[in-house]
Formats: sequence, structure tokens, C-alpha cells
Amino acid sequence: MASAFTKVFLVSVFLFSSMINFHIAIGAEYDVNGDDGWIVPKHSSDNQMYNKWASSNRFKVNDTIRFMYKKDSVLVVTEAEYDKCQAQSHPEFFSNNGDTVFRLDRPGLFYFMSGVTGHCQKGQKMIIKVLETESLPPQSPNQNNTNNSPDTNKNAAVEVPAVTSSTIVLLLLSAFVLASSTC
Repeated sequence: MASAFTKVFLVSVFLFSSMINFHIAIGAEYDVNGDDGWIVPKHSSDNQMYNKWASSNRFKVNDTIRFMYKKDSVLVVTEAEYDKCQAQSHPEFFSNNGDTVFRLDRPGLFYFMSGVTGHCQKGQKMIIKVLETESLPPQSPNQNNTNNSPDTNKNAAVEVPAVTSSTIVLLLLSAFVLASSTC
């Protein structure tokens, strides 16, 4: 009976640790500009609002960013195209479906801009820096929120706990040893 229980237990531990690894690899999702979404800045003095938002977050590989918008588009372009606010005929990425989710699949810089004429010049563009995975310091859940009022947590990313499968296996094995020693 103990050996059958041990086999079931070890299979359960393996499946559970596999699920933990899967969730860790997914990353966090960020809503660009919170509830306001991907819009042309209302004032000319806000022409850096997206870069301010991006610099207030710490993006990692496999994080996703969500652009919500109406009658607009999102392009990923080169640095030169970003600087000129002029995309070539084939940008690296294009979407105009109103609800665009983009996965940050590598470390480095990503250059985003609106594809609607004149919007980029008015400040609807953004640079996101994705950090190397190994060099990330711990981040508190409130660090993503630039507004300190409690009901504006919509800019915050969904936090994924940093628990390794080996930690889970050790905890479960410890519990198993304790349970079997009391029987």
C-alpha cells in the first residue's frame, strides 16, 4: 500500500511542479496607459506620457502588453522609424483590431507607435526596455502603479509568484516523510 501511495505521490509532485514551471514562464500582463488605453495624448505637454509609463515598469521576457484603442493601430518599428515617426511599408509588427496583446519575447528595446497619420508626432509612441532575466531585482506589486490611490491599481501587472519547482518538491517530500514517520 505504501509503495502505491508513494508512486501516486511522486507523480502528483511531478505534475504539480510542471504546472508551476509553466506559470512562471508566462510572465505578467501590462495594460498600456491603464483605463485610458492607447490614445493620442490630450495635451502637447504629454508627448512623453507613454515613455514615462513604460519607464515606471520593469518588463521581463515573456511579459505581455495590452493595447486597448478605437480607430487606431499599433506598430513595432525600428529605432530610426520611431525617431522619424514614419514606418516603412512592412513594420516588424502591425495590429488594428482594437485589443492588441504583444508578447515581449526577447531582452532589449521595443519601439511602438501609432500607425495613424499624425498620432506619433503628437506623442502616441513608446519605447519599452525588456530586462535580461538573470539581472532582475525583486519588484513589489505596487511598484508598477504610478498613482498612489488604492483604486488605480489597473496599471499594475499581474504578479506571478517566484516559486521554483525544486522548492515545491522539497516541501512536498518533507511533508511526505513527516506523514509516513507518524504512521
